[in-house]
Amino acid sequence: MIANRSVPVDTVLPHIFYRDLAAAIDCLTRTFGFAEHYRYGDPVSGAQLYLGKAWIMVQGTRADRATPAQLGASTQSLPIFVEDVESHFNQTKSSGATIVEELNETVYGELQYAALDLDGHLWLFSRHARDLSPEQWGATSAPTTSQGT
Repeated sequence: MIANRSVPVDTVLPHIFYRDLAAAIDCLTRTFGFAEHYRYGDPVSGAQLYLGKAWIMVQGTRADRATPAQLGASTQSLPIFVEDVESHFNQTKSSGATIVEELNETVYGELQYAALDLDGHLWLFSRHARDLSPEQWGATSAPTTSQGT
């Protein structure tokens, strides 16, 4: 595969749409701690951001795309793993973000919380708290394939 420093190939790269892209970039960097890799367009029409090993693309809305706030419903959650989730939670909460799930340990062994951004996208920030097999918390594992373990 050809290497391309503009697009990571070892991760899912969601494209997230915002009504006010400049405000969204500011919110995501200030509130959630994302760093900007690049932006393009004049005025800005897109940007690539990252937090740890998580990468996202952000773009402005168009006539055929809407935000969760415009739809009046959540359309997905965006999980991001951060090592010091406790400090991340405190920073996010002190920035005034809407916390929709307080910091808690899940039945499947994650310490996590959830927050909404300025356009209603649901962000889930997490770190591993305990190593549990799916069977230990009530799930059933699928047979192992060459693609996953």
